[in-house]
Amino acid sequence: MPTTCLNGIDVYFERRGSGPHLLFLNGSGSNLTVAAPLIDGYAEQFDVAAHDQRGLGLTAIPPGPYSMADYATDAAALLDHLGWGRCRVVGVSFGGMVAQELAVTWPERIERLALVCTSPGGAERSSYPLHELSALSPEERGPRTLQLCDTRWTPEWLASNPDDRVLIEGLLGRGAVTRTEEQLRGEREQLLARSHHDVTDRLHRITSPTLVACGRFDGIAPLANGEAIAASIPGAELRVYEGGHLFVSQDVRARPEIVEFLLG
Repeated sequence: MPTTCLNGIDVYFERRGSGPHLLFLNGSGSNLTVAAPLIDGYAEQFDVAAHDQRGLGLTAIPPGPYSMADYATDAAALLDHLGWGRCRVVGVSFGGMVAQELAVTWPERIERLALVCTSPGGAERSSYPLHELSALSPEERGPRTLQLCDTRWTPEWLASNPDDRVLIEGLLGRGAVTRTEEQLRGEREQLLARSHHDVTDRLHRITSPTLVACGRFDGIAPLANGEAIAASIPGAELRVYEGGHLFVSQDVRARPEIVEFLLG
């Protein structure tokens, strides 16, 4: 699988599918193995490029600290490597933050932009500070994480909603993967960069057609944050789905509508 030097570090990336060029940007602590089902869904309609972001997966874990500008520059360098002057972009959660930073810095490179379960940052519209979860005891961390993923996820709700229980089993399986101390450092560096994300005063620079997709019950990137993004980007469209941070897997309308928007 291809690894290339981008922005001074070795970056692992994959490319699959055919159609319009689409850059996929992944979420916090995730890698291309975890995201494969999402990427495969887009590859049915697009020529998709995706990479393990710095500090994660098979990409290098350089010394920190990392900035959101670093992540955006890594993405732009991948476009350069691929010879893509312009492309469509979809960013999920942390990837949506990177996508915003990319789009406000190089708006001319974005044809269409989908921002999924994400936040603009700053003092008032940041996503939940996930780096603070490590300070909780395991007994506290589990229930808190569930409530952040979907504010409805109480024991009573889950007892009567088996589909959501399946999603949780997937989350627990992902968390059970053993990671080295160096991999854990990369994850921490990403979360610290995420905590400084702020494009609130620059979103007006985005010129591409933009879809902001939100989960009604998202405790990580609350609906108000998506509303703030859509209000700040000229002509942006806001769509709200019935689910939490994982609404793409909870609301059957979400994935087809995001794909339809990106196809334009």
